[in-house]
Amino acid sequence: MARAGALDRLEAREGVSGVTKERATDTGGLLERLSAGPVIVAEGYLFELERRGYVQAGPFVPEVVLEHPEVVRQLHRDFVHAGSDVVEAFTYYAHREKLRVVGKEKLVESINRQALALAAEVARESGTLLAGNICNTNIYEPGDAALRQTIRAMFEEQVAWAAAAGVDFIIGETFSWLDEALIALAAMRACGKPAVVTFAPHRAGVLRDGLDLAEACKRLEDAGAEVVGLNCIRGPRTMLPLIETIRDAVSCHVAALPVPYRTTADQPTFQALHDPACACIPDDRPFPTALDPFVCNRYEIAAFGRAAHDLGARYLGLCCGAGPHHVRSLAEALGRETPASRYSPDMSRHAFFGRGDAARKSNRDFTDKL
Repeated sequence: MARAGALDRLEAREGVSGVTKERATDTGGLLERLSAGPVIVAEGYLFELERRGYVQAGPFVPEVVLEHPEVVRQLHRDFVHAGSDVVEAFTYYAHREKLRVVGKEKLVESINRQALALAAEVARESGTLLAGNICNTNIYEPGDAALRQTIRAMFEEQVAWAAAAGVDFIIGETFSWLDEALIALAAMRACGKPAVVTFAPHRAGVLRDGLDLAEACKRLEDAGAEVVGLNCIRGPRTMLPLIETIRDAVSCHVAALPVPYRTTADQPTFQALHDPACACIPDDRPFPTALDPFVCNRYEIAAFGRAAHDLGARYLGLCCGAGPHHVRSLAEALGRETPASRYSPDMSRHAFFGRGDAARKSNRDFTDKL
């Protein structure tokens, strides 16, 4: 894990050279914006809405788009306010198979169309890009031709709804099998929109079919994906070394969207994390509802953004667990001034840790006793 040290070395840097301070808006589509500089993508809707009490952990299906559209709309706005250049429709796990498992298959079209409408509304008002989303099905089995057709049909209907909603590009994410990712890519390319395809890097650092992630990303590029890379499951320190190998293997744009958790070489995914300080966690497994002690602070996220940018990744963001403050930190680390930057920390004005008139001398002298 040689790249973990790069994070430490980059934490003290003030910014990234050659990066505009403007939001990546009004400069064309996804590929044009990537050519001009980094594009920041806020994901993490599942965990953030679960924390707020609108999504159930376990099933993780996005019924909230129907039940509380105002909450989803506001979260989109919060992420844009924090610096996201993309509004991604909340259709993760809104495919027919997942909804069938939880007895909600009849909602598949209404959830997808509503999620796309909410995202489109915020994208239009903010000048950001609108992205459709498809994801892992959890039913793929190698060599099962019937399942391949089922999966293809699920992807095709979701892509059709996304295209009808006028998305700028489509994201296919969290894949563990190359073949499933290629099925998704074929459906995405058929609608004529740019395709972003990302794998979920599990503990072994290879796909479930044993294929190296860099090689798998190269095959996606060869099949027509405009952006390839990784999302979810691994935190910044255990994702970054894999991003380096992918950047070396492909010529297209590279995506890096870790979860904001302190994964390690011994516990490289957030499903693998264990908390020896707490004996009351069900099944002794912090994932997904007891990950709080492992959350990265905003400075660690900033360090990741600079390091990933230095490696050549330009499609940068965060996945499950991220909050708007993480997104703002990532954006500012890349040289951006976001609407939320008005409220970025300024401890010089603190009553005890401040300077000048902000802190009385008696308070400053008392800081070591706080």
